[in-house]
Amino acid sequence: MSRKLPPLNALKAFEACARAGSFVLAAAELNVTPGAVAQQIGKLEDFYGRQLFIRRNSQLLLTDVGVAVQAVSAGMMDELAQLTERLGEGALHSKLILSVLPSVGVRWLNRHLPQFLAAHPDIRVDLRLEEDPVNFLRNRIDVRLSYGEQLYPEFVSVPFRSDSVTPMCRPEFLRSGRVDPARPDSLHEEDLIHVTWRVGFSSYPDWSTWLAEQGVAWRPRHERGHTTDTSSLGIDFARAGCGIVLGQSILAEPELAAGELVTPFAHRLPLQYNYCAVYTRANERNPAVRAFVDWLAAQPHPVLAR
Repeated sequence: MSRKLPPLNALKAFEACARAGSFVLAAAELNVTPGAVAQQIGKLEDFYGRQLFIRRNSQLLLTDVGVAVQAVSAGMMDELAQLTERLGEGALHSKLILSVLPSVGVRWLNRHLPQFLAAHPDIRVDLRLEEDPVNFLRNRIDVRLSYGEQLYPEFVSVPFRSDSVTPMCRPEFLRSGRVDPARPDSLHEEDLIHVTWRVGFSSYPDWSTWLAEQGVAWRPRHERGHTTDTSSLGIDFARAGCGIVLGQSILAEPELAAGELVTPFAHRLPLQYNYCAVYTRANERNPAVRAFVDWLAAQPHPVLAR
């Protein structure tokens, strides 16, 4: 949709006249003749179909319409002047609006993002944690870290990380004898922590599927254990000693590395989709977006084949 704008040279002449209170002073500032300024003011009055100035003796007074136009134009000119000054000083930072799934934001990106920011000190991040779907245009999102490529088919979607789930628990839980690492069927219903993503979202691998792949035909009842709809909270429950969870490797990296969580069983279930960086085609040439997506692709994590 095209925008109807006033003639910008005329608006510049008007703003100078309104500020200086004189065609002569405005002409000196703009390095043109007073006649040229008057001509530009006439163009602007023709555009709006309203008189903008009243001459009273030696004074140049604004009409009501002139006051309204001056209020907007002065702010616009001030902002442009400040932008020009900051650009000239090299102090303008690129703003990157990142929209991220909450669990990925608080358990993965927050731990890795400082590395990106250190490598790109000119970029400032606006980090937003929110569930899918998101409105890219209304919320001015530059990059969305999402699960799966199917949610935003009209945009560019770049896979950057695969993941899998495996049982995780506290070392103390394992030592208590509540579970035998050689026998998946030794698990107890009351110890299981279930993660069930909300309706309309992709399904999360459940205990029944994990057990079935190892020849155990058992469908544990959710009501006998703990349940959450957020992956990171399931890991928090297990870390707090509340039981054993089918946890995502990407979200539990620090806890597993520190020994706060252990994986009693070797069997893993891959997640159905990749984690992806999603952005609009209009952002393909955005340097900050390009830098962030390239950084994601370079992370030392396995990237699934498309």
